[in-house]
Amino acid sequence: MLSLKPDTLIKAYLMLTFTTMCWGANAVFSKLAVGEIPPMLLVSTRWLGALMLMLIFAISHIKKDWPIIRERLVYAFVLGMMGFTGFNVLFYSAAYSTTALNIGIIQGSIPVFVLIGSFLLFRTRVASLQYVGVALTILGVITVGTRGELLQLTSIIFNSGDIMMVMACSLYGAYTVGLRKRPDVSALGLFTVLAGAAFVVSLPFSILEFALDKAYWPTPFGWFIVAMITVFPSFLAQIFFIQSVEKLGPNRAGVFINLVPVFASVFAVIILSEPFEIYHGVALALVFGGIWFSEWGKGKP
Repeated sequence: MLSLKPDTLIKAYLMLTFTTMCWGANAVFSKLAVGEIPPMLLVSTRWLGALMLMLIFAISHIKKDWPIIRERLVYAFVLGMMGFTGFNVLFYSAAYSTTALNIGIIQGSIPVFVLIGSFLLFRTRVASLQYVGVALTILGVITVGTRGELLQLTSIIFNSGDIMMVMACSLYGAYTVGLRKRPDVSALGLFTVLAGAAFVVSLPFSILEFALDKAYWPTPFGWFIVAMITVFPSFLAQIFFIQSVEKLGPNRAGVFINLVPVFASVFAVIILSEPFEIYHGVALALVFGGIWFSEWGKGKP
């Protein structure tokens, strides 16, 4: 196992925590965006905004990294298509035909896809305690999704939206695993290419949305939501996640994704004035316990 210095670990943990906070806030942003901006247009504008930020603030990194990225351009393009556009398009589409309960539960399966993908592609060894950690974090996600009523799981019926969410989670799991073989360039340079790929691939979905007369011009508040999503979930969070995967590997970084629904619940309480229940506290304990088991198990022979 690669030994990391304590300050490197702490930095990676902080970046992952901030990343999941941004992605948790994105769930609230998505709710606030309903009726303010069409979903597919939201996908396109968020990645266009992130791309513009990169072209403004990271042009030197892009020029320096371009010769290397150009040789792996197709690989980087596929990563952006899967992890950025594909996941978001399926996520927003699934919301039209399944419940938030199902989405919350299924989204917790991302680390499972990461573990499976890492094993199949790289034969990455998975310690027993890591399985325990993943199980605990998924149980925490289920606790949030079922509002503490775990028996509700027996009445869940999977529909087309549920299948799309499974596909979305598998795409993000594949993206996370794929970052292990990312081009040897800076996070800023790589993210610029990924954001560009995400924007290009998202355009046909936005065009189709307008062609089907399901689109409308965003309201001023809709543009504000776009700005918030661009800066935090799309820009800062993605860069930090790329850097964290580089430091910790996809398996260890992937476990932190289960913090997203927990942070989403906390932000819902603060921003949307939703009540904080006991099961939220139980879910937090399970998720943090799962992360601890996963990290501890990683260091065992």
